Amino acid sequence: QVHVVESGGGSVQVGGSLRLSCATSGNVNPSGCMAWFRQAPGKEREGVAAVFAGRGYTYYGDSVKGRFTLSQDNAKNILYLQMNELKPEDSATYYCAADPYCRRLADDEWMIGSRYGYWGQGTQVTVSS
Repeated sequence: QVHVVESGGGSVQVGGSLRLSCATSGNVNPSGCMAWFRQAPGKEREGVAAVFAGRGYTYYGDSVKGRFTLSQDNAKNILYLQMNELKPEDSATYYCAADPYCRRLADDEWMIGSRYGYWGQGTQVTVSS
């Protein structure tokens, strides 16, 4: 069992920055798979970024490449999502997902939410112009 808690959301103006945090506890594996997803009202859930630490891969969705950056603090079991140059279309509830052993995750499946076993409750990001 892995407990996932997101934080760091808020309201920001266009062009601003936010850093989201995803803290995990329980059966945490530093070499596991973790990802950020987002969902805006009326839209499908979208994969934002993921790290497959054991395989040495980091992935970013096309809409956030060059603006968002993942980092990890393995000592604290926290995954960060640094979001820069925020746009109104980045407004959504952001969810962190974790899977300690990545058993159902092939390298090209990072954006498939159903492959992750554990999810947080989400944190809201609002970008206003």
